[in-house]
Amino acid sequence: MITTIVWDMDGTVLNTLIDLRDSVNFVLRKYNMPEHTIEEYRQFFGSGIRYALECAVTERTSSETIDEMLPIFKEHYDAHCLDNTCPYDGIVDAMKKLKDSGYKMAIVSNKIDSAVKELNERFFSEYVDVAIGERYGIKRKPAPDMVEQALIELGSTKENAIYIGDSEVDLQTARNSELPCISVLWGFRDKEFLIKEGATTFAEAPEELVKLLSK
Repeated sequence: MITTIVWDMDGTVLNTLIDLRDSVNFVLRKYNMPEHTIEEYRQFFGSGIRYALECAVTERTSSETIDEMLPIFKEHYDAHCLDNTCPYDGIVDAMKKLKDSGYKMAIVSNKIDSAVKELNERFFSEYVDVAIGERYGIKRKPAPDMVEQALIELGSTKENAIYIGDSEVDLQTARNSELPCISVLWGFRDKEFLIKEGATTFAEAPEELVKLLSK
């Protein structure tokens, strides 16, 4: 029986794209590099901020330069991660219904751990007991480490858990964690892309998640 839900954050429960774009573009301006659009960033994000920066910088930018950019991004994003970010319509209501049905819930994200915890505290703390982001000692998704740590903290097992995300990284994370996966269609990837990546179960709106997970 499924008793535990592990959520991805960006593109799944929170629409973070505008604030992420603004913070990366802030860094790019400091280095006199061209900025990018929302649609471009939709493809860049999903594997953590370093990968997004690698996609955003100009060709032949050194690894050392990207190392310099990371703390600049972190400082800006920590200060501005709530400027435009908000839950997707219907997510909070779906979480409430699932919590009332007895589900335990966690969020795992390749975002910086401090931001993940701040955002969870702001929007979801009534329903989500564990929030884990990128930090020392836990491998980033698609490694299963974050999911495994979340299950330990919730007192759950993989046999009783399901993963919900919006990207190919989430599909890979679910596979590596040996969890079934529901792919949402309001996030950073479209259905055709997700099907090519092996997705088989979809939700077009948060209320569909409640129906899919009804006990």
